[in-house]
Amino acid sequence: MSKHIRRCRLIVNPRSGTSEKGKVIKKAIEQLLAAQWNVEAAYTERPGHATELAAQAAADGFDAAIAVGGDGTVNETAKALVNSSTALGIIPMGSGNGLARHMNIPMNPFKAIEILSEGHIEECDYCTVNNIPFFCTFGMGFDAAVADRFAATPGNRGFVNYLRSTFLELIEYKPESYTIYSNNETIAEQAFVVACCNAAQYGNNAFIAPNASITDGLMDVTIIHNGNILSHALSGIDMMIGTIHENTRIHTFRTAEVTIERSGNGPVQIDGEPTQMGQHLTIRCHHKGIRVISPGEMKVKPILSSIGL
Repeated sequence: MSKHIRRCRLIVNPRSGTSEKGKVIKKAIEQLLAAQWNVEAAYTERPGHATELAAQAAADGFDAAIAVGGDGTVNETAKALVNSSTALGIIPMGSGNGLARHMNIPMNPFKAIEILSEGHIEECDYCTVNNIPFFCTFGMGFDAAVADRFAATPGNRGFVNYLRSTFLELIEYKPESYTIYSNNETIAEQAFVVACCNAAQYGNNAFIAPNASITDGLMDVTIIHNGNILSHALSGIDMMIGTIHENTRIHTFRTAEVTIERSGNGPVQIDGEPTQMGQHLTIRCHHKGIRVISPGEMKVKPILSSIGL
């Protein structure tokens, strides 16, 4: 679906991305003005500020709010736009860029601007955990522990540092027990990861739910069973090549709502950002609740298939 966009607000996180950000903003304004958009730029000053700026843009009738930054900036911007007529745009300048990748938005910010200027809008789903919105993934277990360690590490940006946090956590991690209720089924087990996925990946093309769609009204729940370091490492390889759903240690199902019980409070990750939540969690998918400027969501093609294996 296309819409002629007249007014947009660029919501810029000055702390994420590269030294090219100034050039990106200048180019975005020039190109969007050339597409006859009325453009203004606003800069975030503190955590949560992107949500305030996006909410004001929606209240003021802006056609689009464009997040310029990483997954945290995208999440903050998007949560203010759910169930509104203001579309989300993304110029990816973070480390993971999970939603941008799923929505086929180029990682080159100048090419992403070209996609924006075309103004094609997709009606997309979003999810909530205990009424808190997320757009890619919500997870408990190892992925949440890694996100927690990564966030606490000084100078923690970048894929290499994320891999370092992953390996260090893998040595120490102790799995939890979960009871999962959905689709009139109950699953009780000690799991390595429980991830509820609106989109296919965490970011950096790490595909936790390769068949997930952001437009089908359902989330894909991925449960990685407990195992040893070797089996977990092999699951990680499957995740990177897009075949984790074929791994015998993985259980997946689709649902519009799931309830999860665990033994107590603990870490979770919401679109890659770590936080603490309680023992009772209700996760829901909200169909076509947010509009995203995008050429259309990606379809995961496993690496092995692409090379003929």
